[in-house]
Amino acid sequence: MTTETASQSRPLAADLLTLTKPRIISLLLVTTAMPMYAAGSPDLFTLLVVMAGGYLMAGGANAMNMYFDRDIDGVMSRTHTRPLPSGRMAPKAVLAFGIACATAATFMLGHLVNAMTATLALAGFYGYAFVYTRWLKRTTPQNIVLGGAAGAFPPLVGWAAMTGGVDLRSIILFLIVFYWTPPHFWALALNKQVDYGRAGIPMAPNAWGTRETIDQMWWYSVLLAALTLLPVCIGMFGITYLGATLLLNAIFLHYAWRVKRHRDADKPAWSAPAWTLYKYSLLYLALLFAAMAVDRHL
Repeated sequence: MTTETASQSRPLAADLLTLTKPRIISLLLVTTAMPMYAAGSPDLFTLLVVMAGGYLMAGGANAMNMYFDRDIDGVMSRTHTRPLPSGRMAPKAVLAFGIACATAATFMLGHLVNAMTATLALAGFYGYAFVYTRWLKRTTPQNIVLGGAAGAFPPLVGWAAMTGGVDLRSIILFLIVFYWTPPHFWALALNKQVDYGRAGIPMAPNAWGTRETIDQMWWYSVLLAALTLLPVCIGMFGITYLGATLLLNAIFLHYAWRVKRHRDADKPAWSAPAWTLYKYSLLYLALLFAAMAVDRHL
């Protein structure tokens, strides 16, 4: 059986799971759950409901992303085997699945947690599916900066689940994810310029060039490092979080500087450091938010 034949014969359940992008959602759930522990001590039922609702809402947004991007996914090497471009699922089925997930999540969070939690989660859904995917992604190289706000809603959702609202502390957590997104995603985009160019997507490396993108990555990394210290300055977290943050930021800035140091060289010189930064950035955000929860309960 060829790879293509095997891909076309995948079970429907596997394709539905693929539509939700579970690997991406796993990090979103960390940035939802840890703020709950930073804000208080959630009971198991509330935690499980928020996690399930968060998965459904993010999964629905990701399914909508695949529905809107079905034309470009087919020409990109890393996405051409997805359920829609491969022909395994019909567009209407993917659209219905995305809407159903978001509807179920809204009902679950609204009735079992609180209205603010459901509202914030739904705002993230619309932000990612429509503002980023449908509008910004195809029109401006600032797409990941402005659209990154959608991916920064999980901390607000987790915080609201515990407090019923949004305050300065939760906004700081939102901003941390917001400023983390550009260096994280551009590190990937640097190595996927051919794919994005083939699809006609104006990602930063294609629109601005490698040098400008790497410069922007560095300054966003510096701003991110400074922003992560703000919770300590306002007394939100203490010494445990501070120690973890200093270490995590030192490594993050080290990797970002390695990319910047080779910005004027040919691709092989900055390609590997960019991949390293991309992979570390995933661990960085998870550990940073875990440190918040640990600090709060120590």
